[in-house]
Amino acid sequence: MNKGICILPMAPVRAKPSDRSEMINQLLFGDVVSIKDRYKSWLFLETAHDGYAGWVDDKQLSMLTPAFSEKMEKENPVFLATAFVKTGNSRGNSLVLTMGSRLPLFDGTGFQLLDERYLLPESITVLTGKQPAETVAETAKMYLGSPFLWGGRSYFGNDCSGFTQIVYRMCGYNLLRDASQQAERGTLVSFVEEALPGDIAFFEDEEGNINHVGILLNNRHIIHSSGKVRIDTLDHEGIFNERVKKYTHKLRFIKRVLP
Repeated sequence: MNKGICILPMAPVRAKPSDRSEMINQLLFGDVVSIKDRYKSWLFLETAHDGYAGWVDDKQLSMLTPAFSEKMEKENPVFLATAFVKTGNSRGNSLVLTMGSRLPLFDGTGFQLLDERYLLPESITVLTGKQPAETVAETAKMYLGSPFLWGGRSYFGNDCSGFTQIVYRMCGYNLLRDASQQAERGTLVSFVEEALPGDIAFFEDEEGNINHVGILLNNRHIIHSSGKVRIDTLDHEGIFNERVKKYTHKLRFIKRVLP
């Protein structure tokens, strides 16, 4: 099976092989994919970390050699935890990376992209391995103010489940892509009063379908992507938005996914 890697800061994953088609997901730099099919210049793929399928323009990916793919599979993934950074290599090629990008074969000062090595500024922060709840909460807060973007997973635009997924991925935990899928993971928390930082709250529409998700903080606050990444209060009814003075999301249940 052919595998590829995203070589752009962000790349849209579309429902159909067309630039006019809806963006249903987003790759970030370093995301690995399995190529399932091709239609003209479009590749039908599944992301390695969650199996989410869609179409991507082949110009936004590079094919992985078996040897490089094996090295990436064996390493503990390292993720950029700085909002954005510019990096370059000895050939004069440059990349602008955004938070949540995976840094292949990171060695402390740079990373490897196939046969090219890129150096990184000393001031960057990275995350690797399973992180505690406090780090999950602080990582989520780094996205405050990021605009809502349907299908997005980046600092420059994300939807509710894309935001939750990338925060947890950076902290060493793989969640599925959509809120309804994420709701199947973890242990049920019986009451809001028992919730801990890093728990995940799920919300439902009038038909009872899961349609929103956010990450719990201290003191019954929740951080979530709704218009932008924001912090609101949470009680047994749901999310209360102080600015508009009303409940905006109806609570369904809370899950604990951290050990």
